[in-house]
Amino acid sequence: MNTAHRVAPPSLWVRRFSPLIKPAGRVLDVACGSGRHLRWLAQQGFAVTGIDRDAAALAVATDGLSAQGLCADIEGDAWPLPGATFDALVATNYLWRPLWPQLLASMAPGGVLIYETFAAGNETVGRPARPDFLLQPAELLRVCVGLRIVAFEEGFLQAPDRFVQRIAAVVQDASVSTPARYALNEHGAHHG
Repeated sequence: MNTAHRVAPPSLWVRRFSPLIKPAGRVLDVACGSGRHLRWLAQQGFAVTGIDRDAAALAVATDGLSAQGLCADIEGDAWPLPGATFDALVATNYLWRPLWPQLLASMAPGGVLIYETFAAGNETVGRPARPDFLLQPAELLRVCVGLRIVAFEEGFLQAPDRFVQRIAAVVQDASVSTPARYALNEHGAHHG
């Protein structure tokens, strides 16, 4: 079953900041769903693990790829990857605040957090509308205190209409003495 043609394209935010991930690095796609980011990141040469509670979605996500799928309820059960660290964590359209400490603890030195989800205001244009599923103003900045913030945005996007907040942040690697060069691309993604 080849389903790649039915999976939505990756977020431009994920594409834009994926060059910050160490080449061939280990990436965790949190709540990966049908795998739009998992598939794209695997195609870029990253070792990707997708985690989701929907086994059918994981089957679509990992179909034909060497990526690993892990079926787990990360909201109701114990963290399924104790002690594992990743060079990047990617999460889009997902918010479960109690998971923040575990996610941040799963980032390796030099690891990148690429996160994008719905924000307050979205209740005026559609779903999700519950405050539990909407980031409050600058919330991602507060969550990422101690990380090096490479980029942060919050605002309104159209087609479809939605309020979002997004961040790209890096765990500083204390073993590296030279300043890191976090290349920014003002015109979108580096990868094809």
